[in-house]
Amino acid sequence: MPVKNQALKQSSVKHYENISYETLAASWLLNDGWEVYQPMIDHGMKTDLLIADGQKHYRIQIKTLEANDENALVENKWGDANIDFVIYFSKKGNWGYITKPFKQRTKPLKSKGHIRFHQDQQPFARAFELI
Repeated sequence: MPVKNQALKQSSVKHYENISYETLAASWLLNDGWEVYQPMIDHGMKTDLLIADGQKHYRIQIKTLEANDENALVENKWGDANIDFVIYFSKKGNWGYITKPFKQRTKPLKSKGHIRFHQDQQPFARAFELI
C-alpha cells in the first residue's frame, strides 16, 4: 500500500480540497455529455470550469461551504465577473446548490431559484437541467 511520507501545508490542503470539488463537478458534467474545460488560472475571470454543448459556452464558479446549515448566507466572491452559474458544495453535508450568479454582497443559500442537489452524479445532473 502506498504511504504519504510528506505532510502538506495547511494552505496546500485547502487548495487540494477546492480542486477536488472542481474535479468532481467536471466529471459529473462530462458524464452528462458536456464538453468541459478547466482554465489554467481563474483569478481574473473567476471561471473554475468552462462547459460547452457544441454551440454555446458557460462559465462556472465552484464554491465550497464549511457549514452544514442550508440556511447559511453565501457571499458574492466573483464580483462583476461574467459567469453563468455558481455551484456550491457542502464539505460537511452530502448536498449542494446550483444558482445563477447574483450581484448582492450576500444572499441566502436557499433563495428562490437556487436548485438543491444530493452529492451524486444523477441528482446533480437533474438539478443542473433545472437551472
